[in-house]
Amino acid sequence: MQEFDKLAQSLQPHYSHFNVANRLLFTGHSHQAWPDVAFDGVREYMQIAADQVDTKWATAFEKTEVLRSYLRKYYDDPTGKYCREQNTHVLMISWLSSLDLKNKPKIITTTGEFHSMYRQLRRYREEGYEIVFLPHEDDDQLLASVKEELDDRTAAVMLSRIYFETSEVNTKLPEIAAATKEAGVPLLIDDYHGTNVVPLSIADEGLEHCYILIGGYKYLQWGEANCFLRYPADCSLRPAVTGWFASFDTLDEPRDDQPVSFDDGDQKFATGTYDPVSQFRAAAVANFFQKMGLSPEVLQKQYSSQVSYLRNLFNEQGFSPELITHANTRAIEETGGFLALESPHAREIRARLLEQGVFTDARGDIIRFGPAPYTTSGQCEQAIQKLKEVVREL
Repeated sequence: MQEFDKLAQSLQPHYSHFNVANRLLFTGHSHQAWPDVAFDGVREYMQIAADQVDTKWATAFEKTEVLRSYLRKYYDDPTGKYCREQNTHVLMISWLSSLDLKNKPKIITTTGEFHSMYRQLRRYREEGYEIVFLPHEDDDQLLASVKEELDDRTAAVMLSRIYFETSEVNTKLPEIAAATKEAGVPLLIDDYHGTNVVPLSIADEGLEHCYILIGGYKYLQWGEANCFLRYPADCSLRPAVTGWFASFDTLDEPRDDQPVSFDDGDQKFATGTYDPVSQFRAAAVANFFQKMGLSPEVLQKQYSSQVSYLRNLFNEQGFSPELITHANTRAIEETGGFLALESPHAREIRARLLEQGVFTDARGDIIRFGPAPYTTSGQCEQAIQKLKEVVREL
């Protein structure tokens, strides 16, 4: 029995609907199981909607505040603003619309970004904007390249804290943030794979001026439609793509010809009406995490232990590197919450594993094994054994 089994076994009974104790769920970096309290949150919303009808929004906003409080605590960020939206792409588009791309048509990013950002910026390039895709594999070189590319035509820098394909941590993020601040260029950080995995103190790392995309679908276990854009309290950006929820407090005021206004609250980059059931579900999960003592430090230790164990199990099998090998060889301290393996047969392996009841996923030639806090060493052993059997048949 491994050290992380104690926590995993204590959590498993609380995930009975997803039956995590009897399934090999290794898509924790993409979709984790929801604890049973999430179902209670959905039922609570249905009752609130029935009882309060159109006055339900006040209660819904209270649930969103639970999520904001969780994130402010996680990021050691008491003064940051957190705008809620359905997904990170909507938030990114709103943020992009606030940039002066007419006079500053250059955006610096990396080759390792998730599809939402990568696809959107490639489309911007087709429209004539100067999108610079820097290699992301070497952190020192990336830092040097960002500094070299920063100029008076640069509208923004957009990159990840943890890369979605390989689980590699961008170890030079504070230095990149400092360089962008000195240049007066906004920095947008995609932290979908960082939240609840690798702790981050915005204050200690000097990131108060940064914008951070956060998603609840993965490691937070909040499910869909619980995404946030963290932005500084003194943010002066005025998004051109803007919905009426960005100025909810002024709806009853007479219309005039004054510039479009934004509330002082957290919803500057918001759109419009949404289904608040997701916030009820997520708030129940956030409270559950706190009740179970799943602090940033506890979660980091759990993931590090699990990924280390998966690495060791993989190494012990002596796989042929021509068939499958590590996509991430960094120290565990520079690795996020999943094991990334490279293989020309990644998609075939993923499909065959699924036939064997092992949930993983593949992106190109990389297959990913993502544990969750409730994953035991025995389940890790079963997954790697199944992998061995599948690779042997290739």
